[in-house]
Amino acid sequence: MLKKLIKDILKETPLSHEVEIWGWVKTRREMKNLVFIEVNDGSCMAGIQCVFEMNAELSAAGTGSSVVIKGKLVPSPASGQPVEVAADNIMIIGEAPSYPLQKKYHSMEFLREIAHLRPRTNTFGAVARVRSKMAFLIHRYFNENGFFYLHTPVITAEDAEGAGAMFQVTTLDLNALAAKPIPSLDYSQDFFGKKTFLTVSGQLEAEAYAQALSRVYTFGPTFRAENSNTTRHLAEFWMIEPEIAFADLEDNMSLAEDFLKFIFKNIMEECIDELSFFDKHIEKGILETLTHVAGSGFAHLTYTDAILELEKAVKKGVEFEFKPEWGCDLQSEHEKYLTEKTAEGPVIVTDYPKGIKAFYMKQNDDGKTVRAMDVLVPRLGEIIGGSQREDNLEKLSKRMIELGMNTENYNWYLDLRRYGSVPHSGFGLGFERLIQYVTGMANIRDVIPFPRTVGKADF
Repeated sequence: MLKKLIKDILKETPLSHEVEIWGWVKTRREMKNLVFIEVNDGSCMAGIQCVFEMNAELSAAGTGSSVVIKGKLVPSPASGQPVEVAADNIMIIGEAPSYPLQKKYHSMEFLREIAHLRPRTNTFGAVARVRSKMAFLIHRYFNENGFFYLHTPVITAEDAEGAGAMFQVTTLDLNALAAKPIPSLDYSQDFFGKKTFLTVSGQLEAEAYAQALSRVYTFGPTFRAENSNTTRHLAEFWMIEPEIAFADLEDNMSLAEDFLKFIFKNIMEECIDELSFFDKHIEKGILETLTHVAGSGFAHLTYTDAILELEKAVKKGVEFEFKPEWGCDLQSEHEKYLTEKTAEGPVIVTDYPKGIKAFYMKQNDDGKTVRAMDVLVPRLGEIIGGSQREDNLEKLSKRMIELGMNTENYNWYLDLRRYGSVPHSGFGLGFERLIQYVTGMANIRDVIPFPRTVGKADF
């Protein structure tokens, strides 16, 4: 039988009944003839205090050591903790001499160097619990709304974004090739018989299944070989990508708004201890912002009107590092201004110039813009990017040729426009960015268990 978790023991009525505490020593302090040991097992934010009379057996129970403690669950006289354990027995499972996580401030940079131990800290234990709960909520939302969970391939021959920053997958002997350079590689000798890569998105495959099952979503790892060493970029991250058939841009916007409100509302209910910790220790105001977004109607603004608003701001003396002008990609500073000053809440910006958006987005009749949408939220800026997909074969083929794409490689994708094409839409949401927003963690490397970035593939 599984051991009882501390989160469940803390909910019990203290009747001086026997309990067993399994976990790791969080803190230890001595006072006169008593020793106070706080034990945590990661099941919740709180640990449980175990009180011993001083004895020699306790000398090995240092911070970080794993223990089993037996005693009676009694009311605690101390404030802030309803119960404690009047302990009478301790067994050291594993000692932890020279334990690197002592009761003091440790920088995020230091903790990344010991990523295998950082989940034992309050901050990263809380991040892990929030991440787990949010993943469950994502599946719950789509399941309750008629979506089917689709496992799209990790290995692909297509670049869904047309960005080119992809990791190549090969079984060719690179050492042999390096020793004897050849003019060109014979990919027919490679495992798949052609150039293949780690996927940047499951969208294209999801479109195929949406046009058979109506509503699908992917939720899995994606990869970008972008040589960027910022607080916003990872080489390996997780993406949430719903695709819906018989849906236009308005349907897509409605889905995105409803989805975010569901996630924010429920995570505040189910992880309130963790979010209160982040609100107090990481970024003040997180709970207020999430409550505001969850209760707001999302404003709608075309890209053209957004640029006009930003240009008005410049005339009023607002200074932006990047000049806002029609045709530019909106920067974080622009997005934050639109949410925090213009709309004073979440905003969905639509109808972007086609030159700064992906090939698959549906073209508007003006020939200049596409049916794209970006969902912007206060404090962060863009959190969701999506569009109505181009369902017209001729327009899609022409756009791909304009961009220099090899349409033969995408023939299966074009088939979706040949056989029973329908209006369809979808969006992408980086899971780590969503966690950053909910927790207030400043660096995206701190919301994924083992970050993969430029020059870093440790652990």
